[in-house]
Amino acid sequence: MKVIAVNKSASFEYFIEDKFEAGIVLEGSEVKSVRAGNCNLNDCFCFVRAGEVLLKNMHIAVYDKSGAFNTRDSRRDRKLLLHKSEIAKIVGKVNEKGYTLVPLKIYFQGSLIKAEVALCRGKHTYDKKQSLKEKDIARDKERQIREYT
Repeated sequence: MKVIAVNKSASFEYFIEDKFEAGIVLEGSEVKSVRAGNCNLNDCFCFVRAGEVLLKNMHIAVYDKSGAFNTRDSRRDRKLLLHKSEIAKIVGKVNEKGYTLVPLKIYFQGSLIKAEVALCRGKHTYDKKQSLKEKDIARDKERQIREYT
């Protein structure tokens, strides 16, 4: 599994509750651009419309060798491929207060491009401060262990 893009801010901004693996509907030139590594998940989110899960605001750069045939927007909505039972579970949780669907990473599984999306609850500022404090403590421990040995 080769990871293409990671949403680093998702783990800082949200408590991750449940993860799903989904396929992405892409065009040929978009696949070539993703294979070249021209993909970005910053400010990206998912939503459900008419029983379909869509990925909004994911940037895939226009493939430079595609010519005049590629006139699509680089930040268009892209459909995620999930089972009906997974979509029903997601819709039930998203309709609850405080849950949202966030993409975590884009990766290759064999020759297929997959997205890992997660049901998340938002963190408060005190939760974010606590996670930063824990991260700093762990970093100091590692530093002290290295200096001691």
